[in-house]
Amino acid sequence: MNSVIENMITRRSVRNFSDRPVPQELIEEIVKAGTYAPTGRNRQAPIIIAVTNKEMRDRLSRMNADVLGTTADPFYGAPVVLIVLAKKDVNTFIYDGSLVMGNLMLASHSLGIGSCWIHRAKEEFESTEGREILRSLGIEDEYEGIGHCVLGYSAQEGPVAAPPRKADYVYWIK
Repeated sequence: MNSVIENMITRRSVRNFSDRPVPQELIEEIVKAGTYAPTGRNRQAPIIIAVTNKEMRDRLSRMNADVLGTTADPFYGAPVVLIVLAKKDVNTFIYDGSLVMGNLMLASHSLGIGSCWIHRAKEEFESTEGREILRSLGIEDEYEGIGHCVLGYSAQEGPVAAPPRKADYVYWIK
C-alpha cells in the first residue's frame, strides 16, 4: 500500500500523552507540512502558532478549559500545541485552516508523533486574553481560530485499531 494512504488509514487521535519531549526538528518538519496544505486560490489564509513553552501551553489549556467549563486539561497532557488560525476576510478560511490541521496530523503520524484536533480555538482567540496573545506576537489582522493540533508521544503502547467504516459512507454514480 502507498505510504501516504497507509498513514491516512492508520492515524488515530491520541488522548493520553507521555511526558517525553518532542524534538524541535520534528516539530519544525510537522509545521512545514502544515504550510503546504492546499488553500483557496493559494491565498495561504492560515497561520500556525507553534507553542512549546510550558507556561504558554498551560495558559492556553486553562483558556480552553474555561470555554469548555471544566478544570481538566483539554490538551490531554500534550507538550506541544500548534494553533491554526485563518484570516476571516478570505472566503475559504475555514476550509483552508482545516486542511492545514489535516496535514499537521498526518505529518505527525508519519513521524511517530501522536496528535489530536482540539476545538475551541475560535472562542479562545475571540476573547480579550486571546487577542492580547495575538497582539503580543504582532498578529493584528482579523483571524479566527480553527483548531489546536496537540502533539506528543502517545502514552499507549502499540497501534489502535480503526472502528469499522459505516456501510453508507460512499455512494457511487457510474
